[in-house]
Amino acid sequence: MDVATDAFVSHRNLLFTIAYEMLGSAADAEDVLQETWLRWSGVEHADVENHRAYLVRIVTRQALGRLRTLGRRKESYVGSWLPEPLLTTPDVAEDVELADSVSMAMMLVLETLTPTERAVFVLREVFGLEYDEIASAVDKNAAAVRQIAHRARSHVAARRPREVVTQQQSREAMAAFQRATETGDLQALLDLLAPDVVLLGDGGGVKQAVPRPIVGASKVARLLVGGLLKFSGWTMEPAQVNGYPALVVRFGGELDTVVAMRMEDGLISGLYAVRNPAKLTHMAEETALRRGV
Repeated sequence: MDVATDAFVSHRNLLFTIAYEMLGSAADAEDVLQETWLRWSGVEHADVENHRAYLVRIVTRQALGRLRTLGRRKESYVGSWLPEPLLTTPDVAEDVELADSVSMAMMLVLETLTPTERAVFVLREVFGLEYDEIASAVDKNAAAVRQIAHRARSHVAARRPREVVTQQQSREAMAAFQRATETGDLQALLDLLAPDVVLLGDGGGVKQAVPRPIVGASKVARLLVGGLLKFSGWTMEPAQVNGYPALVVRFGGELDTVVAMRMEDGLISGLYAVRNPAKLTHMAEETALRRGV
């Protein structure tokens, strides 16, 4: 069991990252890790040649099963469903590919893939696994996995932001957005937003949020300024969420909303406001994510 424990602990952050990128839910990713440990602890470890590959196979299969269950839950979800935000460690931002892969914008693109496409894309494009290793994890042959990977890449390429935004660009845009919102400067907000910007709010039926996407710079800016200025006792502070700068909104000192964004051509093209309290539990402390050991 010492061998089993050491192997699991050494790969835990990698396994969590795979599960989270497949599910978009940190709570479900933690459950998948528990299931992975239970299965791993029952294996004859002396017969396992590559512990990492074996663990990746277990976590992928468990995440695929959970992903299908999660899909059914989303069908009855109240309002827009957004990924669960993570307060991430500084090294996540330093790994450009990892930060891009767990950004809110990319996590929403991954939501448009089928479960198997999502698993194949994550394992191949983010973690660089070989086709044979992926085939074993998703119960397909290598030729089928290649086709799935090609289809998933094309699908993602058509929907992901056209350019990777630097941390500096994100910080500057988020700081300007914070100033404009705090001061109620409507014109400053309009100058930051893309004409077809989309605002999504996730309250999960527990907290009030926009029931459907709000589209257009004027509508989004007026909603933000008019909505926040009606209340007192709220504050905004910067945070590193899913590898990129974001804002944490508190009312009366209590965590209320996490706001992330998508940028294209120097303007904010997407705003994602997560208010569902069940999705904010991983904002209390930093989460370590890994692409490697």
